[in-house]
Amino acid sequence: MTEIECKTMKIGGSLGIILPKDIVEKEDIRPSQVIRIKISKQVKVKDVFGSLPDWKTPTQKLKDEVRKGW
Repeated sequence: MTEIECKTMKIGGSLGIILPKDIVEKEDIRPSQVIRIKISKQVKVKDVFGSLPDWKTPTQKLKDEVRKGW
């Protein structure tokens, strides 16, 4: 099994990806062959901030506690 990172692109009304040639050769993938792809989105830190409305500890206090450990 090979893991790669790729970017989606618009193809007609769908989204598609292009498999790099070296991966196609390594995995011996042929046209019309059925393959299985595992999808996981990359999470951006800026998207996480503000997503925990019940979080009571101020951010600065958390940063100070983390720095104590270093």
